[in-house]
Amino acid sequence: MFAVPGSPLDPRAEGTNSLIKQGATPVTETADIVAVLEPIMGMALTAREPESADGERLPDVDPAADERARIVGLLSPAPVLIDDLVRLAKTSPRVVRLVLLELELAGRLERHGGGLVSLL
Repeated sequence: MFAVPGSPLDPRAEGTNSLIKQGATPVTETADIVAVLEPIMGMALTAREPESADGERLPDVDPAADERARIVGLLSPAPVLIDDLVRLAKTSPRVVRLVLLELELAGRLERHGGGLVSLL
């Protein structure tokens, strides 16, 4: 069993921290899971790099500041389709989704049904 540890001051982390106390393996990165599974599987495991449809390795996504600003500028409290953000921001879907994930983790984004997102 695996569990992602959380702050002892955050009541939302009470469950996962309790699991760790009961013997669950704390996970802070994929290497933690691989270290547990390798002996069980009896072979070395390696993480796969993301690949494009033609099998070539995809470049790392790190949105430029102007891309981030452009995507955030297209957002408002009114829901907008993610596909429209990609088209209007004139950037890749990977970059748009990464910026949206960053906003969501920061508590600034709300996801709606049908691929719609809005700022909080």
